[in-house]
This record gives sequence, structure tokens and C-alpha cells, in this order.
Amino acid sequence: MDLEPEELQFLTIPQVLVESISITKRSPKTFYFVTLTLIFPLSFAILAHSLFTHPILVKLDSVDSFNSARARHDWTVLLIFQFCYLIFLFVFSLLSTAAVVFTVASLYTAKPVSFSSAISAIPKVFKRLFITFLWIALLMLAYNSVFFVFLVILLVAIDKNKLGLAVLAGLVISVLYFGVHVYITALWHLGSVVSVLEPIYGYAAMKKGYELLKGRAQMGMILVFVYLILCTLIGGVFRSVVVYGGEKHGIWARIVIGGLLVGVLVIVNLVALLIQSVFYYVCKSYHHESIDKTALYDHLGGYLGEYLPLKSNIQMEDLNA
Repeated sequence: MDLEPEELQFLTIPQVLVESISITKRSPKTFYFVTLTLIFPLSFAILAHSLFTHPILVKLDSVDSFNSARARHDWTVLLIFQFCYLIFLFVFSLLSTAAVVFTVASLYTAKPVSFSSAISAIPKVFKRLFITFLWIALLMLAYNSVFFVFLVILLVAIDKNKLGLAVLAGLVISVLYFGVHVYITALWHLGSVVSVLEPIYGYAAMKKGYELLKGRAQMGMILVFVYLILCTLIGGVFRSVVVYGGEKHGIWARIVIGGLLVGVLVIVNLVALLIQSVFYYVCKSYHHESIDKTALYDHLGGYLGEYLPLKSNIQMEDLNA
């Protein structure tokens, strides 16, 4: 990033997007390999998931008895596939986040960076991101529990023809999704960046992310909401054309369209990771928190075994928290 820290707080959403994309020009080879080895498999798995589960679900629908040996086998295959998919998604999501955040921060501090250095830093960064993820998972569990309760209330109200209760439950569900869910996602992304760039992680990183979001929550939620909408649209088109469109579209048309959609999702995921990195600096600047490039430089070096103890503004912030 060529902007000075004090200039970052004035960036608008379009400017954040432009700034994020321009970062790739600083080290195109590094971002190319990170995209190819981490973001592409993640994006492909997200879309191809339904392509592999659809035939299993069709087979389950055709089975008359759920107690039959065939049904039990299909359910076992489906559950194993789902479990492996979630593990793959989780691992590559954290790996992609670690690599991109580390690379962007290295470029920001003028630290030499390459694909090998980004990969070398991942093991230590991954542990920090994993612990932070566990905390956000607990938060999401609480959110999903409340969401499920009101969803049940909505279904019961509709079944019992209680319009007032149904409307109330629908409003609560809308607020929970478009407000709480989007906010928690923004908090998760910001907390992930904090886990990489500051000497804190887990609950402390989430708390710091919460503080940084103050005053910039609307921008963060808009960015997350746009990302979720884009992913939903891409996934919807993929399922409609590639997964369920076998009778309407030929095999080659489905392959071409599927490949294009995977490519689009790869770009969307890369830009989203770049934006979440830049957004961290925007929030820091907004709160007038100094970004000590020398301290950040040494902090990043710690992931590569190059760390030299140095008192920094980042460390002092952690001690005073």
C-alpha cells in the first residue's frame, strides 16, 4: 500500500476495493501461486461440493425404506463426504487467510516476500487463526441456536395460521441474519487479521476486532454482505446450470460454464481476502492507532524465525488492554 497510515481512515468502499486490487501488482508472482495452490482448491470445493452430493441425495430419495442396507450405506457415504468437505473447507480457508494477510503485511512494511516465505509462515499463523476460529465458532453456535429457535417458531406459527406471530418471528430472523450474522462474519474476518498481525489471538483478538469495528461497522458489514451475496449468486447459478441443468445444457456447456464460475469465485475470494487485510489498516487509522512498520516487520519475521525483541506500539497496546 502506497498510502500513509493517516490517509487510510478516509478511504471509501470503492477506494478500499481499488487499493486492495492494486496490492497484487506489488508481488504478482506470490499472489499467483497463493491463488493457484490455496484459493483455487477452496473455491473449487465450495462449488463442486453440490456436484458430488447431488447424486447421493437422488439415490436416497429413490430408496423406499430408510432402514434398508442401501439407504444406510448412502447415508454413511454422505456423512463421511460432508465431514471431509468441512475439514477441507476449514483448513484451506485458514491457510488462504494466513498466506494473504501475511503477504499484504509484508508488502506494507517493505519486507521481502515470496511464495515460499508466505508458506513458511503458515504453521505458526495457522495455530493462532485456529484458536481465534474456536472462539468465533462458540459465538456462531450461540447465534445459530437463537436463529433455530425463531425458525421453529416461524414454522409452527405458519402451520397454526398465526399471522402475527409468524410476522414477528420473520422479522427477528431477518434481523438476526442481515444484522447479527453479517456483523459476526465481519468480526471474524477482522479478528483473523488481528491474530496474524498482532501478538494476540483467540478471545483477545476478537475483543480487539470488536473495538476496531466501532465507527467502521457499517463499512465492514456492507463489504461482508456484498461478498455473501456474490457467493450466493455464483453458487446458485452453478447449481442451476451445472448440477441440475443436465437436461437443458450439454456436457461441454456445463463444463465451460462451471469452469468460468469457479474462476469468478476464485477472483471474488482473493479480492475478499485482500479487502479484509486493507480494512484492518483502515480501522486502525480511523481510531488513530499508530501502525509501527518496524515493529510489524519484526513481528512478521517471528513467524520465520527472524524475530528480535522490540518494544512496539502494537505490543504496548496489548499490555494496556
